[in-house]
Amino acid sequence: MGETRLWHPFADMAAVRSAGEFVIDRAEDVWVWDADGRRYLDATASLWYSNVGHGRPEIVDAAAAQMRRLDAYSVFNDYANPPARDLATRLAALAPMDDARVFLTSGGGDSVDTAIKLARLYWSAKGEPDRVHVISRTKSYHGTHGIGTGIAGIEPNRTGFGEVLPASSRVDYDSPDALRAEIERLGPGRVAAFIFEPVIGAGGVYPPPEGYVRGVAEVCREFGVLLVADEVICGFGRLGRWFGVQRWGVTPDLITFAKGVTSGYLPLGGVIAGERVAAPFWNETGNTVRHGATYSGHPVACAAALANLDLLEKEELVARGEKLEGVLAEALSPLAADARIGEIRAGTGLLAGVDLAPDVLAADPGAVVKFQMAVRAEGVLVRPLGSGVAISPPLTITPEQLGLVREALTAALDRL
Repeated sequence: MGETRLWHPFADMAAVRSAGEFVIDRAEDVWVWDADGRRYLDATASLWYSNVGHGRPEIVDAAAAQMRRLDAYSVFNDYANPPARDLATRLAALAPMDDARVFLTSGGGDSVDTAIKLARLYWSAKGEPDRVHVISRTKSYHGTHGIGTGIAGIEPNRTGFGEVLPASSRVDYDSPDALRAEIERLGPGRVAAFIFEPVIGAGGVYPPPEGYVRGVAEVCREFGVLLVADEVICGFGRLGRWFGVQRWGVTPDLITFAKGVTSGYLPLGGVIAGERVAAPFWNETGNTVRHGATYSGHPVACAAALANLDLLEKEELVARGEKLEGVLAEALSPLAADARIGEIRAGTGLLAGVDLAPDVLAADPGAVVKFQMAVRAEGVLVRPLGSGVAISPPLTITPEQLGLVREALTAALDRL
C-alpha cells in the first residue's frame, strides 16, 4: 500500500513505519476484517466505544437523513438545531442529577477540559476564585487535551510536556482517606474539583474497592468540593447503567461522557451539569462561559446519538453490561492458574484487565505488546495497557464469543 503519511496516536512511528500498519477495512457487529480479508473478533469495541456493535443501519440512516436536511450549524450564542436540543433533553432525563443541563462537545478530551473549566468558573462565579486546584487519581486517564494531560494519573502520558496544569495533584486511586488528606493539605478553599473514573479504564481496568465511590463522594460533600465523574468509558451500558456512578447510588456535580453516546459512529461528547453547577450560569445574567468546540451540538452527530440511544433502549443493551460481567469474569478465570498471568481484574461491568506475571515482564519489557500481537494472530483484538491487555467488547457480544476471547489469550501465551 506504500509508505504511510498517517501519524498514529500513541504510536512509535519509527516502529510502525518499519513493521507496517494493520489496516481495518470493514466491520459488522463484533467482527472486523483487515485489508487482506481476515476476520477478527473486536474484543475492545475499537477504543472502548462500539457499544451497539459495528454496522448498525439505523444509525447510518439517521445520520444520512439528518445530513440531507441540515448538514451542520453552530450552536454558539442562541443558535440551536432540533437534534442537539432533543439529545440534551434525553441525556438530562437519563442523568442521576436533578434539573440537569448538557454542554455538548466533540469527544472525551473536550469533555474533560470543559468540565474542569466549568468547575473553576463555578467557583469564580460564587465569589471563590482561589478554588482552582484539581485532584485526580493515580492510574487515571482523562484524555490528552491540555487539562486532561495536566491531571493524568498515567505518568508516561504526562512526561515530556512540562507542567501543563500546575494547580493539580494526584492521590492513590483506591483510598478516600488519601483524598481527604490532600484536600486538608491544600486547604478546602483552594480545591475546585475531584475527578474520577467509576472504573479506571485505560490505566489498566481497576474496579473501585468496596465503599470507594461512596467514600470519595462523602469527602467531597464534606469539604464542598465538586465531584466530577469521568464516564467517557463507563457510560452507556459499559457498567450496566446509563452512567456508571448509578451502580453506587452517587450523584456527582458533573459527568463527562463520549464514546458510547454514539457508539463511535460519529465524534461526540459532552458534560452533564447538575443544578448546583448550572445555576450561576442559567439563573444569573452576565456569567457567559467563553468556551466551546466548533462542532458542539453538530446535528448529524446528535442524530446518530439519538439513534444509538434508541438501540440501547430497544435491545436492552445497557443492562447487558452487568448481565455479562460475570460471564466475562468466568470465561477468563481459567487463565488465573497460568503462571505466566499475574492478575485478572473483572466482574464490574463488561470490561477486564489481564496482566502478565512480574517475572514475564522482567524477562522481556516488550512482552505486553508481543502478547497483544499474539492474541491478534489468533483472530482476536485486545488493547495493550501497562502490564497487560484490556478487554471491553461490544455489548452485543455473546457468551460463546467471550469464550473465544479466552481461547485466543490461552493460545497467545503459548506463542510467547
